[in-house]
Amino acid sequence: MLSKFFEISEKTIDEVGIDFIRPQIAFLNQNERLIGIKGSKGVGKTTLLLQYAKIHLKKSKKLYVSLDNPFFAGHNLLDFVDDYVKNGGDYLLLDEVHHYPEWSLNLKMIYDTYKNLKVIYTGSSLLHLTKGRADLSRRGMIYTLQGLSLREYINLTEKTDFAVLSLDDILKNHNALSKSVISKVRPILKYNEYIKWGYYPFFLENKGNYQFKLLETINQILEAELPMVAKISYANVIKLKQLLQLVSESVPFKPNFEKVSKQTAISKNTLKDYLFYLHEAMLIFMLRSDKKTQSTLAKPEKIYMHNPNIMFSLAHENSNMGNLRECFFLNQLYLHFNVHYAESGDFLINGKYIFEVGGKNKTYKQIAGLKNSFIAADDIEIGLNNTIPLWLFGFLY
Repeated sequence: MLSKFFEISEKTIDEVGIDFIRPQIAFLNQNERLIGIKGSKGVGKTTLLLQYAKIHLKKSKKLYVSLDNPFFAGHNLLDFVDDYVKNGGDYLLLDEVHHYPEWSLNLKMIYDTYKNLKVIYTGSSLLHLTKGRADLSRRGMIYTLQGLSLREYINLTEKTDFAVLSLDDILKNHNALSKSVISKVRPILKYNEYIKWGYYPFFLENKGNYQFKLLETINQILEAELPMVAKISYANVIKLKQLLQLVSESVPFKPNFEKVSKQTAISKNTLKDYLFYLHEAMLIFMLRSDKKTQSTLAKPEKIYMHNPNIMFSLAHENSNMGNLRECFFLNQLYLHFNVHYAESGDFLINGKYIFEVGGKNKTYKQIAGLKNSFIAADDIEIGLNNTIPLWLFGFLY
């Protein structure tokens, strides 16, 4: 049986493309015996894992295995790993670990037993909610993989090599930076493509059925991953879908738990749990004030879709342009910055910078007189003073 897995593994690794490799692959190249990648379904975790094997493990004995393979429903993972190590295995690449019962305990036992084996695994963004019996925090490193940034999307589709920009650089030198981009591509055109189909790398397979495939991905998270992790019944999955649809069509969604509870027939306490699960599944983003408690169950000030592509898939023609702009800005910044609700303006970044997001005619009225305040404006190629093109914030990762 092991020989069959080797055959499938080699074929799978050989077939992965390496024309475009995300810089996050560097995370896998560190001197750790246990490394994890978690993230939303469809962001490219498996591709990154296979590319690492193809490029960096050419001379090592390696095995790629997906734990959603029916084989592991009836066979013990530890026995399988023991057999692999005895046959000279150096690297074990485990995909979709959340499909295996007691995955964290098994990884702990593998780590503690096989000192010369390096394990790299991928799993759902909900991994930490599985309340695994083993704490792996002292035994390895884990990285959350985000979908493509606008910068990555442009580099991938236009064969450019734009570098990551710092927020400080954008705030101080946005005029010159914008001109350097405009000399090579039309950023507004690329932004308008990106918010519809650029976040998930599977647009490369077939742009025409991208929205259909994204809806399938969303349904799989709601119907398979969340029930598996959070023990949600199928009847309540339908309520989760209703809640997600409600958020997607809002401008943006300002939660009134009493009202939403009546609309969805979900109790207020359960509603808080469900919003938390949707946030952790990277389907929505709950924006809170920095002045209030940051408890995961505290009421957020606003709720956005996690990225504009999800909003387009669910709301279609009902997508609100202002909401899309804010969703894009939030999605591109939250990974590396503290983003909070702002009393004046739309967002407070790192407790210091205030941003108002809007169209090309947006004025300073709402943030007039506020220190370190800026406008992120859509539909402009080059900004002036504290008005910065919205698309330029897509170059932050």
